[in-house]
Amino acid sequence: MAVRVLLVEDDAGVAGALAESLHARGHPVTSVGRGADALHRHRDADLVLLDLGLPDLDGLDVLRKIRAVSTVPVIVLTARGDERSVVRGLRLGADDYLTKPVRLAELLARMDAVVRRAVARDAPAGDVVRIEDVEIDLGARRVLVAGHDIGLTTKEFEILAVLAVRPGTAVSRQQLMDEVWGDAYLAVSRSLDVHLTGLRAKLDRPGLLTTIRGFGYRLGRD
Repeated sequence: MAVRVLLVEDDAGVAGALAESLHARGHPVTSVGRGADALHRHRDADLVLLDLGLPDLDGLDVLRKIRAVSTVPVIVLTARGDERSVVRGLRLGADDYLTKPVRLAELLARMDAVVRRAVARDAPAGDVVRIEDVEIDLGARRVLVAGHDIGLTTKEFEILAVLAVRPGTAVSRQQLMDEVWGDAYLAVSRSLDVHLTGLRAKLDRPGLLTTIRGFGYRLGRD
């Protein structure tokens, strides 16, 4: 499947080589070197590959601004591999985070997984799961706690949705990664942990989302 890629990379050599490789595999690529250009062009893309070291804006600020208006899949592709940057990127809504240099085969596999999971799920409008004062609207992709929208990121919602359609049932960690990221072996385990931490904090209902040691997770109290 051809994917329209917006490549946000200020190194012309890196951008050119990557764009050529993606073009050769059937993916149309638009390259920009500034964060401001990414903010104007992301609506025309199926996927954004985002470097963090941009000349005008920090890439994480670009990611935050894109996420405020769009759910377009974003893969951070950067030399910035420190723990703090990875965690911030994931919490700001990155669908994946790869550090340079990256193997093309791995990048293509990650792109495929991210785009497949971004395709809207066939959830009936009005399919709502209620657990205590938490209301999970699967069709509208909205979660209310005590009547207030808690503003989940795309990945936080998808994790909660997998658990919500099986209330009270234990879901394995591998199954959760597989359903949210597409293929468990492609998902960075740390990504799941970061998103679960954010999800629990926003729900603010201790004990509602339970960790089953050595297996996975369950939504709902005993």
